[in-house]
Amino acid sequence: MDDNFMVQVAKWQKDPFDKKTQEKVTALLNNPKALEDAFYTNLSFGTGGMRGIMGVGTNRVNRYTFGRNTQGLSNYIKKKFPDKQAKVIIGYDCRHQSDTLAQTVADIFSANDIHVYLFSALRPTPEVSFAVRELGAQCGVVLTASHNPPEYNGYKVYWEDGGQIVPPHDNAIIEEINASQFSDIQFVAKPENITSIDKEVDEVFQDACVANGRLGNGDRSKLKIVFTSLHGTSITAIPAVLQKAAYSQVYIVDEQAEPDGDFPTVDSPNPEEPAALALALQKAEEVNADIVIGTDPDADRLGIAVRNQKGELELLNGNQTMIVMTQFILKHLKRDQNKAYFIGSTVVSTPMMEKLASHYNLDCKIGLTGFKWIAKMIEDYPDEAFVGGGEESFGFMVGDFVRDKDAITSSLLACEIASTALSNGETFFDQLLKAYEKFGLYQEKLVSFVKKGKEGAHEIKQMMDNLRKTPPIEIDGVVIETIEDFKTGIKLDCKSGKKEKMTLPKSDVIIFTAENGTKVAARPSGTEPKIKFYFSVHCPFNNRLEYTALRSDLIDRIDRMCVQLGLTA
Repeated sequence: MDDNFMVQVAKWQKDPFDKKTQEKVTALLNNPKALEDAFYTNLSFGTGGMRGIMGVGTNRVNRYTFGRNTQGLSNYIKKKFPDKQAKVIIGYDCRHQSDTLAQTVADIFSANDIHVYLFSALRPTPEVSFAVRELGAQCGVVLTASHNPPEYNGYKVYWEDGGQIVPPHDNAIIEEINASQFSDIQFVAKPENITSIDKEVDEVFQDACVANGRLGNGDRSKLKIVFTSLHGTSITAIPAVLQKAAYSQVYIVDEQAEPDGDFPTVDSPNPEEPAALALALQKAEEVNADIVIGTDPDADRLGIAVRNQKGELELLNGNQTMIVMTQFILKHLKRDQNKAYFIGSTVVSTPMMEKLASHYNLDCKIGLTGFKWIAKMIEDYPDEAFVGGGEESFGFMVGDFVRDKDAITSSLLACEIASTALSNGETFFDQLLKAYEKFGLYQEKLVSFVKKGKEGAHEIKQMMDNLRKTPPIEIDGVVIETIEDFKTGIKLDCKSGKKEKMTLPKSDVIIFTAENGTKVAARPSGTEPKIKFYFSVHCPFNNRLEYTALRSDLIDRIDRMCVQLGLTA
């Protein structure tokens, strides 16, 4: 450990840190590896805000790291809105310490003469995004680690448009945070600056979800729905929204209905993981459900299972769900001929979104990974109407009344698709097959590797460096046509050697596209200690009877590519 590292450790063993914190730091001296992981760096903002393991240290979630965030954010808000009584919305999920940390954050804002509207209990992330605009606030904060394991918590920041912070605000806020010392944190609250909010926002938010998501015309009373909140916040909203929308056959997975930061029934509270929905699938078979819905703890991600051609429940991936939802919205969209419309997606999501946009004669705007970039599109193109959009990581947004991925409205939309299909003698899955018939059969896969701690961060960096220094020439026997390196902002035509500048902001992402349209993307996660590889392959699709065989062939192609790139476990 270097001297600078130990200087940080020494600072945490005296004032302004409380005695309990000092004792915990001293105890870590007996575990050099744990001490290093806790102090070797500062927690930083990534694609989905700041997330980290709870504990003492600069690289951990605690009242001091969150307090420093809040003090720096307070300083920035006051600089940006000097002539306003600034307002901040604060929400939190079921994570351990979220309620007490939320109160600490509220206290600090109030001490800085910023008026706080604090949800009295846990609420979904999309409701906080909604509340920022509904209450005319300048900023919002949600304490959540989304789908991360139980030992994590996190800090998401929203700006006055209801979207997560993007340039220039993100960098400017980080500068203010870095300029703040732990001794600068104003912990002593001014209670007169804190107002509790509850049902008055709930009702308006839920009504807005129904107004935006209730697009179908099927017999809603016949649809059988199984819903699980995976011990998270969506239990406070989704049953109420479905009831308001006239769905009467909603079966809740009782074992997972109680908010619990330990997530006792799952290894991971992530609807991307099939195992997370095991209990819901079991219940669905018991009641013969048409659709299964599961959300992550803060209710921004949505996973669904529907009946396939064989009548079996099949888990859809985020790309498949996004395509069916977007297709349904566009089919029911009542256009103003004098208005331009667009949908949004990301660089690592399915290329089908662009095919869909072309078919319906509107624009598909592509952003970097992270839903904040889709929200930014709405601000960047005020003369165009955002219809909907999403990303491969099980996130979707219906309209622009919420400016983050929204599992509440999306759950209703999924049920609208299913109930409309049922009334027409079809299924949700049939709508997916119809999309494949129009645009070709696409198969995507995400391969992730967890690399924890300082050594893991170095390993991830090395893997990305190696891809840049020695990129593949071909993949699965097909020549690589282009390499897009978002870190340098350069797109390379491998055949001609021609280079062109890309327009998106710089980011640590690299995408290889083969001559047959196959895509492989690599990026370090901005929210977890992971490096992620995204694969997309496709083939013509003309006959539904060939679906299983063709899909199997595409999966085999991806598996061969994984072996070629050394991405096997």
